[in-house]
Amino acid sequence: MTNRPRSSESGLPIEPVQGPGTLAGWDPAEKLGEPGQYPFTRGVYPSMYTGRPWTMRQYAGFGTATESNARYKQLIANGTTGLSVAFDLPTQMGHDSDAPIASGEVGKVGVAIDSLDDMRVLFGGIPLDEVSTSMTINAPAALLLLLYQLVAEEQGVPADRLTGTIQNDVLKEYIARGTYIFPPKPSLRLIADTFKYCRAEIPKWNTISISGYHMAEAGASPAQEIAFTLADGIEYVRTAVSAGMDVDDFAPRLSFFFVARTTILEEVAKFRAARRIWAKVMREEFGAKNPKSLMLRFHTQTAGVQLTAQQPEVNLVRVAVQGLGAVLGGTQSLHTNSFDEAIALPTDKSARLALRTQQVLAYETDVTATVDPFAGSYVVEKMTDDVEAAAVELMRKIEDLGGAVAAIEHGFQKREIEENAYRIAQETDSGERVVVGVNRFRLDEEEPYEPLRVDPFIETQQAERIAKLRAWRDQDRVDRHLAALQKAAAGDDSVLYPMKDALSVGATVGEVCDALREIWGTYTPGELF
Repeated sequence: MTNRPRSSESGLPIEPVQGPGTLAGWDPAEKLGEPGQYPFTRGVYPSMYTGRPWTMRQYAGFGTATESNARYKQLIANGTTGLSVAFDLPTQMGHDSDAPIASGEVGKVGVAIDSLDDMRVLFGGIPLDEVSTSMTINAPAALLLLLYQLVAEEQGVPADRLTGTIQNDVLKEYIARGTYIFPPKPSLRLIADTFKYCRAEIPKWNTISISGYHMAEAGASPAQEIAFTLADGIEYVRTAVSAGMDVDDFAPRLSFFFVARTTILEEVAKFRAARRIWAKVMREEFGAKNPKSLMLRFHTQTAGVQLTAQQPEVNLVRVAVQGLGAVLGGTQSLHTNSFDEAIALPTDKSARLALRTQQVLAYETDVTATVDPFAGSYVVEKMTDDVEAAAVELMRKIEDLGGAVAAIEHGFQKREIEENAYRIAQETDSGERVVVGVNRFRLDEEEPYEPLRVDPFIETQQAERIAKLRAWRDQDRVDRHLAALQKAAAGDDSVLYPMKDALSVGATVGEVCDALREIWGTYTPGELF
């Protein structure tokens, strides 16, 4: 039987047998370097997991702040070393729970946070100087970070001891996800203000998590995922530099967020290629001098889009394989999806099993015994080079269009992702791409499964909390601080300081976002940037 080449997820050929000739003329010093040194192909730290494992995060948040707080405490008790907050859609879009547009969505895909009082409840009894918290929030990311800081201050925790990440990546929202609020220009201004604020006030905080995950979930290939993500990263760096910041003042706090698919070898190659590309860009284009500015540090989440509602227990295997790929690729933190997420919100048991998956990888396997286990592998080094070349070519096309924002305006990234998603769908429908339990190895009848469901009464509860807040607070103080915020937004002053003042006296997330909408407007898909 003749072995025929297969194609990778990025459409690149994978030869069945590879050997020394695969890497003819290949320079290890240029391509690899040492772990923790430029170009960081082998990892951003010299010892990687041989000293301690990656941060084990579990993405969680649903219903009310009280329910989510209970889940966080369970995760911490089970060994989670970092929290990762999921917010509901109204919060992500800057609307209060009692807004007509929020009807039916309160608490559904994450926790509802309307005010400082909700944030107090969310992190009640959790010492914020002892946990690292990641918040998956974009357009209103600055607001949620300020609420977190205010809660920490009430706990007596100084801001310079807070560690964590806000996603804060609005460009990918225009490309693949849709939870934007403002047009790109003021959105980028808000991000630059956040960079400056955190450098002065919360220096250990990662100010942005530039995300390829959601583009991958929309159908991007591995090469597209890193190309479009790094292009967005370049746009953010240019924005900050244009705002007067020195690249080495903020670049060490940049972080990234990628997916981990079941195709282990290409995922490992993708992560290694991404580190190498970013190091070169930061050194050669932006002249970064601090080695930390050259490091691509990233969080990984296993691929939700690859989970199936059919035979959901099989997802336990998929998640383990995906998590292994992320670890072998050198991730700094990891969230493993629960096996029932294709059906509904994870139950307590499934969330615990997802965490146990990471703990098995860390403590029962030998993958933490050595740095970059695949270094020198003929196939992985060739795939790393191939993914890098494909990504760089896509990044060149984006530059030819004028950069990430201009390419978004032309629909370039969205169109490329949609074409790849269509290819994947065709391959799945034809059976060329096997999905266990979906197009092969199916059951005649699926076993019943009882998912976790969110109580619809939560919407009423949140509306009542907001009504009590508005009755209690000093409305004149709220109005004065919102006016100060609008004045800053209309001018050049940082908006974060007046924003924090407004939130501290009881302004809601929706009211703050509405105040900014009056000045900056809202983005409508298809409008010119």
